Amino acid sequence: MTDQIERPDGIRLVRTLAEAVMFPLVLFLGLLLSFSTALHAPQPHHAKIVVAHSAVERKVDAALRQQHPGGFDVTAVADARGARQAVLDRDAVAGYVAGPRQSVLYVSKANGMSLEQALTKGFTALAAHNHQTLTVTEVAPPASKDQNGTVVVYFGVAWSVPGYILATTLLRAVTFNRRKRLLTIAGAAAVFSAVGFLIGVGLDYLPNEPSAMAIGFLLTTAVATVSSGLAPFTKQFLPAVGMTLFIVLSVPVSGLTAAPLLPTFFRGLHAVMPLANGVDALRGVLYFDGAGVLKPVLVLCAWLAAGLALLGLDTWRHHRMAARPVLEDEQEDVEEPPVEDPSLEAPTPTALPVHHHHFGELVPMLVGTVRDGAQQPVQHAAVTVMDTNGRQLVHTTTNARGDYAVTGLPEGYISLVVSSVGRKPVVHQVLLHFGAVARADAILHDRSVEASSRG
Repeated sequence: MTDQIERPDGIRLVRTLAEAVMFPLVLFLGLLLSFSTALHAPQPHHAKIVVAHSAVERKVDAALRQQHPGGFDVTAVADARGARQAVLDRDAVAGYVAGPRQSVLYVSKANGMSLEQALTKGFTALAAHNHQTLTVTEVAPPASKDQNGTVVVYFGVAWSVPGYILATTLLRAVTFNRRKRLLTIAGAAAVFSAVGFLIGVGLDYLPNEPSAMAIGFLLTTAVATVSSGLAPFTKQFLPAVGMTLFIVLSVPVSGLTAAPLLPTFFRGLHAVMPLANGVDALRGVLYFDGAGVLKPVLVLCAWLAAGLALLGLDTWRHHRMAARPVLEDEQEDVEEPPVEDPSLEAPTPTALPVHHHHFGELVPMLVGTVRDGAQQPVQHAAVTVMDTNGRQLVHTTTNARGDYAVTGLPEGYISLVVSSVGRKPVVHQVLLHFGAVARADAILHDRSVEASSRG
């Protein structure tokens, strides 16, 4: 039996305070640094531009390199039609056609107003330097009520962040196995994508392109599945990990500021984060006839596959744990259960009052009744649940009917220590499975009866 560890009250207070403020502090610093660093001064970085006619391309490239070093990557196309088509095919963010006195810049506000403004500013200065006037032509305008070209980002956030929240709330559904959780994720994602699309079209925020629902479904499912797969490995740190991945790092690169205007690090994040790729795919199906959709869809599928792989790894880990031989050690006396730092799971092991379960309440994962040798309920019996390393997970007592209930326990074997004053303690080992409520009853015999029988 492990010795009990006592800590001074001051150390306990400091530890409790540190645990309470750690996550808000990390979130505060993450939001502050990521948003301000990514969005404080948008400047073009290697934005792809096409210029009609190769002779003009060299002059435009030299002028842009002088005005904005590293800002634009310029290539030539045959004519004005090719420049316009390059923007529609998403091969370039702008197409430039220079004339004797007037130049034309082909852009799309569907890529975001911030990018259009940066392009217009740069090429207006270029045209003025060549004593020309500049005409800006929209080739793929956004919906009529999306003046800034960013509404699609808000819908992406609405399909992404609730996926993470859904995964965390499903951790409370301890009677759901992995299959039921995945089915719930898929069903909720289907509802979210359909409702979001209908609202967007009804308010004239989005064009009526039903394939956007498939992107919304894939985005929600990918985020929720990855969050569910991370939960068994990150445990109590899941909120910090989830918020960092799907809010702190995702939102700044989601498209509020176009990727070519982001610093190098955040452009790299834009290429791999699910929200950014979901927004890119949505823009492709809504405004560019599906151009450039394959790559972001493949990234979303990769996130989904990673989430399923994490869930499979956790299943394999628990099957391996359950296959280990269990030693049934009979212990004569258990005066005090071992108490160490709690090994917190997600959700936290919690003792529950025993009553009929109501909607929204925590669902028990382990229940039982404690009786004496005469089959009478034992009130205030101590029930302690420990993991396989002997660390205390949760401690509770029985009610007037001898009943107890606990939830938030890890899958696999746990040890149950039941004791009461004047009675011989008992120890049980119980195998827990997600999706099932385990029952562990106990009978506590009087020590006096035990002693007399031995005499």
